[in-house]
Amino acid sequence: MVQAAYLHIPFCHHICHYCDFNKVFFENQPVVPYLESMKEEMKNTVEAYPTKGLNTIFVGGGTPTALDENQLHYFLDAIRTYLPLEKEGEFTFEANPNELTEQKLKILKEYGVNRLSIGVQTFNDDLLQNIGRVHTKNQAFQAIETAREIGFNNISVDLMYSLPHQTVEDFKKTLDIAFSLDVEHMSAYSLIIEPKTVFYNLMKKGKLHVPTQEAEATMYDLLMIEMERHGFHQYEISNFAKNGYESKHNLTYWDNSEYYGIGAGAHSYVNGVRRANSGPLKKYMSLIEETGFPYLEENKVSKEEMMEEEMFLGLRKTAGVSKEIFKEKYGVELSTVFAEPIREYKEKKLLQEQDDSLFLTRNGRFLGNEVFQAFIGVI
Repeated sequence: MVQAAYLHIPFCHHICHYCDFNKVFFENQPVVPYLESMKEEMKNTVEAYPTKGLNTIFVGGGTPTALDENQLHYFLDAIRTYLPLEKEGEFTFEANPNELTEQKLKILKEYGVNRLSIGVQTFNDDLLQNIGRVHTKNQAFQAIETAREIGFNNISVDLMYSLPHQTVEDFKKTLDIAFSLDVEHMSAYSLIIEPKTVFYNLMKKGKLHVPTQEAEATMYDLLMIEMERHGFHQYEISNFAKNGYESKHNLTYWDNSEYYGIGAGAHSYVNGVRRANSGPLKKYMSLIEETGFPYLEENKVSKEEMMEEEMFLGLRKTAGVSKEIFKEKYGVELSTVFAEPIREYKEKKLLQEQDDSLFLTRNGRFLGNEVFQAFIGVI
């Protein structure tokens, strides 16, 4: 039974230099018709694949807070109508600091949003400008302060490291400021240069100066040390939380559980089938109009693929993969199916086994992608 939903708002008032998510400039876009199509998709999805109630809803983008107040009302009312959230459920909204007005925060609160994920990236104003962000560190402080006043008590801050011209010292200052804000959760990701981005084009021209791999590794090491020192538990490679504030939604993905994906370019995993929605807005809306669903592709996941996914998703978690749950789900022993990669990466001291779980060692977290790759195509 599906217990999670992701909803995608692709609109942005400004496109960041590193972003390759499905997004479009807000100006002259069919925002209201798009929200109407999303409402239709919610209705049809829940009718086709019923749920008793969701544990987690996550609205991402793009920039969900790019919507104006009337659009927010319409969108949140549709969610309330078609996607029932359990009493203790987690309802997260992604936000840009400069768009979190008092009025918008009140609307989010009114409709049951109880967790904010604020895209800060860095508290260095020069670096913010370099990466194409349009907010300042003071706007980030203000957004968090206003959210607290309105009653939000579960706030996550997104940070980035290995940014162009960023030093280890710069990153340390950003972390120090982040800790001073006393938020409940932090995510921190290293910059990845993706095709079709401003940074990719600059890199091709030799005009992008990013930190060395050694400096990036130093920043990640510093991140893990400082988070632990300040009472944040690392529960996934890039995610840190105070006790009890781990993101239920993110854990849905890493536990290889099923979820709805609503909106242009969203992905879903329901009844053992992974589906990808059409990304371009016009195509998305015309598919909804024609068929009621915007699916571009559907892939029935085989048992072998499910087991592989269980490994490379589950190993992202600090707790790792549970042998007991693996056997319960697939009827075979994890150590039998993946004997060879487990042996190899335990020898390399990148994997560790303890009682019921298999997990990355501290060194393994630096080389996670190499380890994950080892579990693909084995069966």
